[in-house]
Amino acid sequence: MLTTPPPSPDPGPTLPLPVAADLQDHLMTATHDLERLQGLLADACDGLMLRFSTAVQQMEGLMQAASDHRIQTSELVPVLRNLSGAVTALQFQDMASQLIAHTNRRLRNCADRIARETMGDDEDGQTVVEDAPLRPNPVTQSEMDAGSIELF
Repeated sequence: MLTTPPPSPDPGPTLPLPVAADLQDHLMTATHDLERLQGLLADACDGLMLRFSTAVQQMEGLMQAASDHRIQTSELVPVLRNLSGAVTALQFQDMASQLIAHTNRRLRNCADRIARETMGDDEDGQTVVEDAPLRPNPVTQSEMDAGSIELF
């Protein structure tokens, strides 16, 4: 007795190839923009680190002057506040970098899935699609405030 296999489930509506290709191009452009933004942020952080290192060296000189009683320790308070602000900015850069990288991976996953689903595999084999990030957001903090910090 021959039986016919059950009908396969309807995959649902598919995007026309030109629409899918255009959408993939936009997603890839967004990932490239995020990569450029990451580079700009890294450059800004490098400048901030250089200034931070210089400020630490100056602070060491001021601390020596304070221990020699050439200046009052109260004169150090504004410098310490500025250093605290620099650390906060470095923490912001770290969080922003994590968020950019996470968003970049998510967009790349979407672009690759669109390519695989609409254009299929190529002659070299199955299209590779990196897994999307499992967590919806790597950074849950939405703002930074200066507080007590430990330098090491």
